Amino acid sequence: MAAHTPRTTAAPEGPGRTPGLRERKKQQTRYALIQAAHVLFLRQGFARTTVDEIASAVDVSQRTFFRYFANKDEVALAVMAVAEDYFMECLRHRPAEETPLQALRASIVKAWHDLGSEEAAGPGSIHSALELMRMIEETPPLLAAHLRRVNEQERLVVRVLAEREGLDPAEDLRPAVLAAVFGGLLRLAHLSWSAEHEPAGPEGMVAVIERHFDQLGPALAGHWHDRA
Repeated sequence: MAAHTPRTTAAPEGPGRTPGLRERKKQQTRYALIQAAHVLFLRQGFARTTVDEIASAVDVSQRTFFRYFANKDEVALAVMAVAEDYFMECLRHRPAEETPLQALRASIVKAWHDLGSEEAAGPGSIHSALELMRMIEETPPLLAAHLRRVNEQERLVVRVLAEREGLDPAEDLRPAVLAAVFGGLLRLAHLSWSAEHEPAGPEGMVAVIERHFDQLGPALAGHWHDRA
């Protein structure tokens, strides 16, 4: 995943220094732009929303907007970036005794649970990500940008898995293969949830993801039908 500008999120905070006043103001402006863009995109559509409208909603200039985001795609996908970044943090801290697949599954479930809690609200929450998912699938330019981000995250997952297992991903293909399978499984789960519309909310998405994980072993190993 590409590096991101520090953002205010609804994710649980980790250890670190307390940001200064100037940094907090910058985080607040970024957060406000994400929130305004998210509301406008859902209300009137991605294509019909302009950068000027987003900036005006926060009472800042277009120039200020472009200090934080390169374009509309980036501000829209900032909602997803919060969840992606938190997932990666969860993965980095999974117990060493877990298998790579167990660590991936536990990390994505933890991220959805934590960011979907009642305390997590606003553009950094899973609730906002769920709202955004359907819009992404219905907006070709946004979908293309999202898939590029997915590819970036997949490469990061490969590196984290390789470091975790003490492997060289250039020599050992297992991290890349598992990251590709994991990414495909998540996309399939997201599409399934978007199409079904039920069960709703973060818990519903977790249930869909878990259901897909349950089928991973049977899909990859053994025959798909009974044999005598």
